[in-house]
Order: sequence, then structure tokens, then C-alpha cells
Amino acid sequence: MDQEPTIKDHLPYPYNQDLSGVLRRMNRRTPFSRKRLANDPVTAAYVLSGMRLIRRHLGPGAQRVLNDPEDENSVGRPLLSFLSQRAIVAQLADNPAPFARAGTTATLRCSWRSHSDYIADLLSFGLWSLHEPAMYDSRIAPDCERLLDGPEFVEAAHRLCYYDLTTVVDNPTFRLELIAAAAAEGDEVIQEALAANHHGAMEPWKQVYQEMFLARGLRLRPDVSPDDFAGMLAALASGYALRRIGNPGSVGIDTEKQRCIFGTAALALLLGCVERVAEGGGAVAESVEDAVRALVYGLLAKDGEQAAPPARPREADRPSTAGGVRPASTQESPSAASLDETRSFFTHLDRLCDEGQPPEVRQAATALRDRLSA
Repeated sequence: MDQEPTIKDHLPYPYNQDLSGVLRRMNRRTPFSRKRLANDPVTAAYVLSGMRLIRRHLGPGAQRVLNDPEDENSVGRPLLSFLSQRAIVAQLADNPAPFARAGTTATLRCSWRSHSDYIADLLSFGLWSLHEPAMYDSRIAPDCERLLDGPEFVEAAHRLCYYDLTTVVDNPTFRLELIAAAAAEGDEVIQEALAANHHGAMEPWKQVYQEMFLARGLRLRPDVSPDDFAGMLAALASGYALRRIGNPGSVGIDTEKQRCIFGTAALALLLGCVERVAEGGGAVAESVEDAVRALVYGLLAKDGEQAAPPARPREADRPSTAGGVRPASTQESPSAASLDETRSFFTHLDRLCDEGQPPEVRQAATALRDRLSA
């Protein structure tokens, strides 16, 4: 006989699911009691309450309450509540010399019309171009030069990515940026501070990239702008930094070799978004999508023709059913010229199969293509 539905069963998804594997710190001594409490409808109500508060304060559709109804910039920022006026004044006592070590909330209020204005200025300062000073760091300058000239391009790129990632992870500004980004929706002050920070962080690097392309005879593919390229690299850095902070073991950093996975990702991005300038000043106008198609499907045909199919793997290249690799054939591999001739032949054969050809030609060409493809 089927069991009667419980209150838990009537809750919406995912609150009606078994939450014992998710809520693993319930205040009970035995596993049975912890599982029971994790799936109690009252527990689900507390979880829902927390989720609703997160949505209310962080979004999407976050509710913004003005501390001063007459000041549209006095948006309350609960995530930054640790920066209360009293906390700021108390922190003055720990300031190093020659900074002032004494103050009052009254003097703080005299300097900023509202605490919201102070928070806005603090965000603008804290998010102010964390990367730009690093451009003049003694660690950065030599490797920036190596990007422009010399044989150590790859090594220099790895070191620069290592410096960038470790700088972001070790700097409290990035953590402030995460909090600010979570609370940015509906708050123009935070959005403007974040936008100014991103612009200031990328502009110096965009200049380095442009000089590097010019010096190395490279250019971005036609569907990638300098802003796109700099933005993608910045997104990679931020993503790896976020993962490193949340789960250090997921993003390894080799301090001895000064390398990290961000360097490999940056080189892969460069490989996909950049092409070499052709002789005579022109360029192979190939988009990122075309480059991927060439990688997956083989060489691209010219003048809008259909791309030739990739060569089938040789029998010697296929893994054997016994788990090993079949020994290589004694026959020599075909030359590049013969492969080009084969592709050209199949391209011409495809043209003969088009609807525009006479029926008898199309029928014969189709039959030949089917036999050759079998």
C-alpha cells in the first residue's frame, strides 16, 4: 500500500528532495538523527528563508533600500556592513605612522555627506586598477619586453600569468571586487566603480598586446577585437583566482617554476584568437570559427567551396581490440602532394554531384563518390 504524502512531499523542488547529503552539519549526534533533521520541513523553511534573503540582497532583482529617501545614492549595502562608521573610527587606532590614529564618527561625517558616500569612495579606491601598478613592477617589465622580442615568448607568457594570478589571489582588492559584484545589480555607484576598475586594469595590457602583435607579425582574427581579447584574458584570470580562493587544490600554482594553469589557458586563447600576418602586409582573414572548423574537419577549401573531409585514420593508427596499438604498416605514408590531389579530386567530384549538372553526369558522379566512400 502506498504511503500517505507527507508535508515534505508537498514542498516544491528541490526542497522536497533528500537533503541529508547537502545539509551535513545538522546539530544531532547520530547519522539517523542528522538525516531526519535535514529532511524536516521546518529545516527546509529555514533554508528557503536564507535563500530568499540572498535573492533579496544580491539578486537577481535585488531590492535596494535608500538610507536617505532624499538621496538616490544612499543605497544600503548590507554585504559591507563590517565597514560601519564605528568600526572605521575604531580601526584608526591601528593605523601605522604617519597616518592619524585618532578620530570620531563626527569627523568622519564631516568628510562625507553620508556613510553611503564614504562606502562609494572606498569602493572606487579599492577597486582602482589593481593591475596598473604591476605594469611597473620589476618582475613584470622584463617579461613584457620578452613578449616583443627574443626566443623566450612562451616562458615569459607563463611567468606573466603566474605573476598576475598570484597578485590577484593575494590582494584583498579582488575579494572586495567579488563582494561588490554580488551587490552591483541596481546600485549605480558600485557598477561605476567596477566599470572604472575593469577599464583601468585592461588598458595597460591592451597596449602591451598591440605592441606584441606588431613586433611579432601577428594580428587578431577578424571577429575578435582588442577589447574582446583583453576581456577574455581578464575573465580567465578572475575565474582561476575565484577557484583558487574557494578551493586552493583545484588550481595548482608552481612557485618554483613560476607557472600555473592560467598560463596554459592564455596560450590556448592566443592560439585561437591570433593569426600570422601574411607576406605583403595582408592577413589570412580566418575567423575563430573557421579555425575551429579547419581543426575539426580538415583544411578549408578556397573561394567558398565545401571543405574537404579530413583524412580517415590509417589502420595502424586505430587502437586494437586487445587494448594495444596495431603495429605500423610497412607502407610509406602518402606525401602531402598526393593528399592535396586527393582532396582536389573529391572537391571536383562534389561539384559534379550538384543539382546544376546534367542528370546523367550527376548520377555517374554520385555513384562513383559512393563507391569511393564505402
